[in-house]
Amino acid sequence: MGARPVALLLPGQGFQHAGMAVELYKRDPEFAAAADEFLAALGPRGGPVRDDWLACVDGERADRGTRAQPLLFMIGYGVGRVLLRRGVRPDVMIGHSVGELAAATLSGVFDLPAAGRIIAARCAALDEAPAGGMLAVAGAPEQVVECVRGGPAGEHVTLGAHNGRRQTILAGPEPQLSDAERTVREAGMVVRRVRALEPWHAPAMAGAAHRFGEAVAAEALRPPEIPIVSTRTGRAVTADEAVRPEFWAGQMAAPVLFWPALDGLLDATGHVLVDGGPAGGLATLARGHASVRQGDSAVIPLLAPPARDAWSAWTSGLEQLAAAGA
Repeated sequence: MGARPVALLLPGQGFQHAGMAVELYKRDPEFAAAADEFLAALGPRGGPVRDDWLACVDGERADRGTRAQPLLFMIGYGVGRVLLRRGVRPDVMIGHSVGELAAATLSGVFDLPAAGRIIAARCAALDEAPAGGMLAVAGAPEQVVECVRGGPAGEHVTLGAHNGRRQTILAGPEPQLSDAERTVREAGMVVRRVRALEPWHAPAMAGAAHRFGEAVAAEALRPPEIPIVSTRTGRAVTADEAVRPEFWAGQMAAPVLFWPALDGLLDATGHVLVDGGPAGGLATLARGHASVRQGDSAVIPLLAPPARDAWSAWTSGLEQLAAAGA
């Protein structure tokens, strides 16, 4: 049997933590070079983002999209560049939220200078975003959304992401998000706040998505050279979609369909799923899939959870990837 195809998973908002990938920056020259290239492309925002990152700033400032989004992009892009430079070319990529923009950059939909302008514009567009956030709820999306619709939050709080069979993210503005949190708790569901201070992937982000789309439209877009399974649609990005600015911009106000995207990929064949995000968060979600549980697919996280040996996790992950024949 030949080597299984490699799927690179790239992170989005909520997976960040203080100090993520800092040890890689200090010890892996290839990752550091990719990170520095992106931070330079980010323009005036790059220096403050870098300073906060290396200072391991945590709390509210770290959870704002203007800090978390560039760093999550940078980590996904940096991990992808290291793999490509080491001869590991993913057969497919799945990006969670801003991770899909990192996948698009690695795949050549836009080049790195354009990516820097696009991420800077995504941050600037947050001026149009209302105060809000996201909730992680243990329950199937249909069940969770129906519960919220029957409460005081009404239609204001909607599906933000479908992360697993029974792992749902709600998103919406305040104070309705707090109303939704009380409703699902009173219904007996386990719920926690996601590390986000904007209502990502909810209709409340429509104004920000429109402003962001104007910036994406100013860039040259090309069909992907590496297939991308979109978490906006749950299927592969087509050549026509890839060159439409609204496809990439509209995801700010549309649910993240991570589980449908992963399920569709693994339904066809087993893969080596490489988690390029902080704390192995996407790996944890992927381990819930039947293809992984049955041994048809394998999961390799490259970044360690907080307070764990980040360098050992990185080198061990790369060794596992080499051993898998990637």
